Amino acid sequence: MSAPKLHVLLVHQAFVALDEAGGTRHYEFARYLAQHGHRVTVIASQTSYLTGTDANKDAEYWTYDGGGSLRILRVRTLPGLHRSFVRRVLNFFSFTWNAFWAGLRVSDVDVVWGTTPPIFQAVSAWALSRLKRAPLLLEVRDLWPAFAVAVGVLHNRILIAASEWLERFLYRAARIVMINSPGFEAHVQARGARTVRLVPNGADAAMFDPAADGAAFRQQHGLQGKFVALYAGAHGLSNDLGVLLYAAELLQDAPQIQLVLVGDGKDKPSLQAQAGDMGLSNIHFVAPLAKEAMAAALAAADVCIAILKPLPLYATVYPNKVFDYLAAGRAVALAIDGVIRQVVTEAKAGVFVQPGDPAAMAVALRSLASSPQQTRAMGAAGRSFLEANFNRPQLAAQLEAVLAETAQGGK
Repeated sequence: MSAPKLHVLLVHQAFVALDEAGGTRHYEFARYLAQHGHRVTVIASQTSYLTGTDANKDAEYWTYDGGGSLRILRVRTLPGLHRSFVRRVLNFFSFTWNAFWAGLRVSDVDVVWGTTPPIFQAVSAWALSRLKRAPLLLEVRDLWPAFAVAVGVLHNRILIAASEWLERFLYRAARIVMINSPGFEAHVQARGARTVRLVPNGADAAMFDPAADGAAFRQQHGLQGKFVALYAGAHGLSNDLGVLLYAAELLQDAPQIQLVLVGDGKDKPSLQAQAGDMGLSNIHFVAPLAKEAMAAALAAADVCIAILKPLPLYATVYPNKVFDYLAAGRAVALAIDGVIRQVVTEAKAGVFVQPGDPAAMAVALRSLASSPQQTRAMGAAGRSFLEANFNRPQLAAQLEAVLAETAQGGK
């Protein structure tokens, strides 16, 4: 007997489709659910969370065989997402308010799926779940406000206390708390989560061809014949990309090694200015790419870089980009300790670099460049490991089961 088909309402400000830049975990999951007969309604922001620019999209709707459907409703938010901390918070609050009113017009909901951060959007999900008498699945993608406190973005004691109270309230209110990294489990349980389920980050192996050589991308950016070390993702406070600039400075005597930074974020203009002041000719800044264009960029890489600030809390994360790198069949230079290091080590998919250490990064890239066969073997091993353990269709089936469990649990 097949499981009942659900109508899932997802509230997610930073929801990204394949033709946009950013992480597409939720789009891929939503499409899978719709293809398997469920109805999914997504309330998202009109403004790109990564770039701060408007998506300029109207409501989108697709139907699938078996009666499933995917509808995306985009709401307006206050402009200036990346201008300042205050404007950022106001942007979050505007989405929370507008998403709530948009959600009121969605009927016959079986499960409300909220996600954090930003944590304020989860308040909309909670309120809608109460009004619609539908259970709440709360997905924790980052440990907010703990991460904000650790990097110094949030330091007012009153705001920290209020944020931690809200975090605990939402964890207790959710029928199930879903985490995307095993490193989060102890944190959410200690703050009141009753039932915790892991649906880890991953990637769709079918989106990437490990045999591709990325020749067009290399030609476009003048990288023919070079050893390309590529970073793809946000250029923000947590990403510690200044380390890559200083590593590039140490690698100027090895011009065959070129660093490529693909993406956008608040810190990108200052990083570009700093690279200019340092006279770096071996580092390239590339505009953010839609997910459907990322395969070609990663195919142009010999090694891919994952990096975060050397903070103990970041040892808990499963960064999306690492799984894309594995799916692309590229070796990983990993400057993040903790649970994601365990994945890369078990997969034999790359090398660990001490976080916050430009010299260690430079040494690692020199070593990888000098051993091309070994580097390619790491990439192939990572691809095989991802297919066996973190392939998106497998993870989507896990999510489907969690949603069914949430719906069966009632309010």
